[in-house]
Amino acid sequence: MKIAIKQSLLSLFFFAAIVGCAPKADKKLPYIGEPDIEEKIVDGKTITDTIYHRIPSFSFLNQDSVLLTEKAFDNKVYIANFFFTHCPSICPTMQRNLLKVYEKYKGDDRVSFLSHSIDFKFDSPSVLKAYAQKLGVTNEQWQFVTGSKKDIYGLADQYLVYTKEDASVPGGYDHQGYLVLVDKDKHIRGAYDGTNEEQVAQLFTDLEILLQEK
Repeated sequence: MKIAIKQSLLSLFFFAAIVGCAPKADKKLPYIGEPDIEEKIVDGKTITDTIYHRIPSFSFLNQDSVLLTEKAFDNKVYIANFFFTHCPSICPTMQRNLLKVYEKYKGDDRVSFLSHSIDFKFDSPSVLKAYAQKLGVTNEQWQFVTGSKKDIYGLADQYLVYTKEDASVPGGYDHQGYLVLVDKDKHIRGAYDGTNEEQVAQLFTDLEILLQEK
């Protein structure tokens, strides 16, 4: 599964590079995920619709012990990722890079941020609160959430991000460090390695493209 996801995202990065060469006026980010094809009859004619993959409904506790659902992100572009607070490997770099995006768009109500903890045992709301404050998050624009293993890991699959509890790796959890760009209709429009400076720079570029999209 992990290899398949990585290959899919590598294909995405190649496609995004092609899109980046197009004239600015024609730029539009791709839709990520396997679409469904739906056929219906309208006025006696067969019409084919492409139904793009969407992030489904969810409900988690945030850093303030308040229930947070997908409705908090209605009509907003947001960036999501998966981490855990005591991660000894990729999380510190990933979160510092996401903080750069947060700082640029801080106070911009068009953009939100959502970090899901994959450590369902340790990362309680109070732990997430302390982590967010230490990181430098000072408003509700960036939410940190926790939930059951089934719910968090199941949602990670919907974001096409690999997550796994694994005692053999440092910290006890294995996961990918992608920053996932989601549009106002909850379609995935980009995924970027949060530990890679070039891909984080591409996120800045693509976020502006998405905000200007009609």
